[in-house]
Amino acid sequence: MENNSTIHIVGAGLAGSECALQLANKGFEVVLYEMRPVQSTPAHKTDLFAELVCSNSLGSVQEPSAPNQLKWEMSQLNSFVLKAAMDAKIPAGQALGVDREEFSKILTQQIKNHPKIKIQNKVISKLNDIPRPAVIATGPLTEESLSEDLKQHFGGDFLYFYDAIAPIIDADSIDMNICFKASRYDKGGADYINCPLNKEEYFRLINEINNAEKVVPKDFETTNYFESCLPVEVIVERGPLTLAFGPCKPKGLKDPRTQKQPFAVVQLRQENKFATSYGMVGFQTKMKYPDQKRVFKLIPGLENAEFLKLGSLHRNLFINTPKLLNKNLSSKKEEGLLFFAGQITGVEGYFESACMGMLVSLFIHNPKILPPPQESALGALLMAITDESRENFQPTNINWGLFPPIDAHKSIKKEALSARAKASFGLWQKEFHLI
Repeated sequence: MENNSTIHIVGAGLAGSECALQLANKGFEVVLYEMRPVQSTPAHKTDLFAELVCSNSLGSVQEPSAPNQLKWEMSQLNSFVLKAAMDAKIPAGQALGVDREEFSKILTQQIKNHPKIKIQNKVISKLNDIPRPAVIATGPLTEESLSEDLKQHFGGDFLYFYDAIAPIIDADSIDMNICFKASRYDKGGADYINCPLNKEEYFRLINEINNAEKVVPKDFETTNYFESCLPVEVIVERGPLTLAFGPCKPKGLKDPRTQKQPFAVVQLRQENKFATSYGMVGFQTKMKYPDQKRVFKLIPGLENAEFLKLGSLHRNLFINTPKLLNKNLSSKKEEGLLFFAGQITGVEGYFESACMGMLVSLFIHNPKILPPPQESALGALLMAITDESRENFQPTNINWGLFPPIDAHKSIKKEALSARAKASFGLWQKEFHLI
């Protein structure tokens, strides 16, 4: 596509922000539509672009891991989202945790200051309201009238799942005489606050979670959850010890007061660079607000917790991408003219969302470019959401299971997968002059 073309992008989340900045830097004129502050969503709290509404973690940076491989590939393509994340980085063990506000402010300023990007704060209700070529990066909380129009465009073959948000606690209200700082097995430093529970305290918590009053979505028949972001109530429903073997596993942790491993721990992850707020790891919830406060104050060290933000449940919308989009993420009904990027395509995770924005920018800039090889992280993720042979399509984040098998001993399999991914990605970059 000619670099003097104007590209219209709807949605200034991570995918829309990455896509807009990449295209603008390639010489395109970009019109970026963002409905906030004219109209907000059930999850957003600010008017900033690329706001992180669920977690402040952009996934693992442990080597070798599939999320880290994805970040390496995005670094090779000069990702704006990754650079902003590194600039706003805060301690989070082996995860890339960011100061939410600083992260969003960095990207917001870059977009607002870019001479090639024009911002329009307005609600887009219909696809015909925007010229082509266009990118829909409205995310899983797409405005209702636009989502209805998308259903008309695609013939109604849309999907959805429910996503939950965990509470955030004021650091000064955490009792550090009970809690302690550490990462499991001391990996990544003492970056988490750990609330230790003995057996009696753990089962009391489980009982109260089960008995708490829950928010029930009004507009559903079957509630579909993304497996990696289950509400704590759903985890507990699977068995009383499920939480102890999941988010609350105490392995690799020792309570300094007893020098013993607790029965379970609730971990809190730093939310901002000033360490004034902490999020409850794995405690996404659909409990009603009064019960959240009552139940979570049963956790040792949180008896006097002040909640800066309580958990919530919201509906996430995504496209049945294997059936409805081409390999270049454009609609099969408007190939090369109407593209989709971000979580609406069926990727799960903030960073994965940004990756789809990056890929769409590449496909628009050079329509002849082939998708990255499946041996790479970007290629594996793209294939996972566009493979037409897939049935019962559900959102996915990056994981080694998406990559083609490799003949290597299990002790070095991850290292081998990472090495192969880097090599294949490098060859793809050279072939399409992306270096």
